[in-house]
Amino acid sequence: MKPDLSPSSPTLEGGSRKSGGAHLPLGQKLIGKGLLSEDQLRIALLEQMQRDLPLGKQLVALGFISEAVLREALSETLGQRSIDPGKAIIDPLAIRLVPHAVAKRHHVLALAYDEQLQRLTLAIPDLHDIVALDQVKSGLAETVEIETWLAGESEIDLAIDRHYGHQLSIDGILHELETGEIDWSSLSTASDEYRQPVVRLVDAILSDAVKRGASDIHFEPENSFLRIRYRIDGMLRQIRVLHNACWPPMIVRIKVLAGMNIAENRASQDGRISLSISGRPVDFRVASQLTLHGENIVLRILDRQKGIVPLDQLGLNEKQLTLLQTMIARPEGIILVTGPTGSGKTTTLYSVLNHLNAEGVNIMTLEDPVEYPLPLVRQTSISEAARLDFANGIRSMMRQDPDIILVGEIRDADTAEMAMRAAMTGHQVYSTLHTGSAIGSIPRLLDIGVQPGIIAGNMIGIVAQRLVRRLCAHCKLPYSATPDEMRLLALPVDTEKTTIFRAAGCKHCDFQGYRGRLAIMEILRVDTAIDELIARQASVHEISNQALQSGFTPLIDDGCRRVLDGSTSLAELGRVIDLSSRM
Repeated sequence: MKPDLSPSSPTLEGGSRKSGGAHLPLGQKLIGKGLLSEDQLRIALLEQMQRDLPLGKQLVALGFISEAVLREALSETLGQRSIDPGKAIIDPLAIRLVPHAVAKRHHVLALAYDEQLQRLTLAIPDLHDIVALDQVKSGLAETVEIETWLAGESEIDLAIDRHYGHQLSIDGILHELETGEIDWSSLSTASDEYRQPVVRLVDAILSDAVKRGASDIHFEPENSFLRIRYRIDGMLRQIRVLHNACWPPMIVRIKVLAGMNIAENRASQDGRISLSISGRPVDFRVASQLTLHGENIVLRILDRQKGIVPLDQLGLNEKQLTLLQTMIARPEGIILVTGPTGSGKTTTLYSVLNHLNAEGVNIMTLEDPVEYPLPLVRQTSISEAARLDFANGIRSMMRQDPDIILVGEIRDADTAEMAMRAAMTGHQVYSTLHTGSAIGSIPRLLDIGVQPGIIAGNMIGIVAQRLVRRLCAHCKLPYSATPDEMRLLALPVDTEKTTIFRAAGCKHCDFQGYRGRLAIMEILRVDTAIDELIARQASVHEISNQALQSGFTPLIDDGCRRVLDGSTSLAELGRVIDLSSRM
């Protein structure tokens, strides 16, 4: 009997003809995407009859598609996440959990291990390979779960050869560099023989920073050494000091990853790196700057998993959450989020946009640059080369039929005027402004040239915020507040003993006393009374008094609430906001 080689044949749809299992529409999918012709598929089917290979492998063997194309097609067909192991940074702890012999024999690669969740992330070419999964499981504790990601077989094999037999931890790589017979003067050359340990060193540092929850990595060359610092919970911490001979090849590696010019070491450059770390995509925004002792490089870590927080998880109390939801429910007008650099403004705005994001709404953003991609949202980065600044970008977006517009930052009168005009013409507009308080945003807008009559009636509200470090739940120490501390907390001195907490330090928080951060906020809803005050250019004092009468809670009071509920310390609150008014 002749085989059925028509396009509707079950053999076109997936694996081996002898598998007898459910057939997947792989062949039709590849033809539909224009990645394969029907003639190529027929040839593959004829070859498959002789070799009895799954259709996907047969197509790769014939050179009709690449393994990456097969991986993506299978991922879409099976509804399974896929990964390219060659672009992933591997967790050294995960590698140690799967022996090299098991990994090589069954074509599996351990990507990441979460100690808290007891979960091992594994790259595997066949999700239904029970034998491979059982072999891996047999070497693990019973409590460990396996999460599988789809990857190409040859991609996995290349990654196994790359990672097994080499040091992957920072300490191990440094020991290899310091004790190996390596000519340090040759590390800056392009020779793979010398550069490979440095490549692994950069990968290990990036992975370590993400695991520690850092927001930035600073590579700071000094006269005779390289200082590496992480910004964790808003504070810089020195992590490593390396021999300055390591820095030239590390610069090359970082610039190659970021798509920067490796030959340029005088002019400042910007770049971006996208990697998979611990089984999730992480982006790095890279900036270089020439200093006295060489190029200084700072990487901003943009972890998509942490960058978009649900609205009800921003740490707002019930009153604040209700007020914010009331503001964003208004169909037209502008909402500003204010605060210094690093105060979480972008996180708050993305949380609001994510809350509003729906198929029936057209949301457009103009950012410098786009930090976190959002589905359905049309996001644009401003570009000097394309002469696209915030003001021109808003003009362009207005012709794209938007419902909601996000302007990354109001910096000048033109941007402010265009944002206000968008709000006046029936759009909901969000933006940021660098001011110290919510009420202080109004004179700031007047200073840059916005007319009071335009602000009044178009301003929905203003959110001012700061980020304070959260006390470590395992080691925070309770104590009775002193009379001076009671005054700072706006409590009567003769009040009964009040218990607050201070930082201590333990292994859970890396002996810092703090772990994680939380936002403190003040939310000003601009009602009719405040609109009238703005229109007649009333003083900040008058606007503040009116806001307080309407139930406005100042930033300092929200911070004191966080001190009294044990979330943070009074010392930490004083680090981020001025408490001198209560002394």
